[in-house]
Amino acid sequence: MSEYISDRTFEKADFTLRPLLKAEYENCKFISCDFSNSDLSGVKFLDCQFTFCNLSMASITKTIFNEVNFNDCKMLGLRFENCNDFGLAFSFNNCKLDHSSFYKLKLKKTAFKSSQLHEVDFSESDLTHSTFDNCDLLKASFDRTILEKADFRTAYNYSIDPDNNRIKKASFSKSGLAGLLHKYDIQISE
Repeated sequence: MSEYISDRTFEKADFTLRPLLKAEYENCKFISCDFSNSDLSGVKFLDCQFTFCNLSMASITKTIFNEVNFNDCKMLGLRFENCNDFGLAFSFNNCKLDHSSFYKLKLKKTAFKSSQLHEVDFSESDLTHSTFDNCDLLKASFDRTILEKADFRTAYNYSIDPDNNRIKKASFSKSGLAGLLHKYDIQISE
């Protein structure tokens, strides 16, 4: 990959019709772009912002996301474990990530804010110091996941088995305790 593109803004581009050039993108902004079902394999995104974009079902094999911010994006069914994990760092604000997977990824200090994460797979990932601020985690999978010092105080609809995940020093609200006791099938009332 020899192309290097920096400090550019791509607005309302439909990459389903004309694929994004396989290149290294640094400090670029993608606004209201459609990447759905696109092949982004091997593309490098460094210090980039995606706003109001649709990346649903895009192929991200060996894609590099380094210090990338996703805002108001639709990102259904993405397999983040297929990314290049070297320098992997991103944040999500008001995104819809249903049916995506972060299987076995190191995601320390990742910020998820006001996002919908229905049926997302976090199995065996490391979410140490990550934040789930006002996130809907309905049917999200946490299996042998490291959640130490993670913040779930404003997250909701999660079900996390404390016996099957590392949750030392993680933060939860009183109203969210039911999500930690779900496996016992007990009734909790105010």
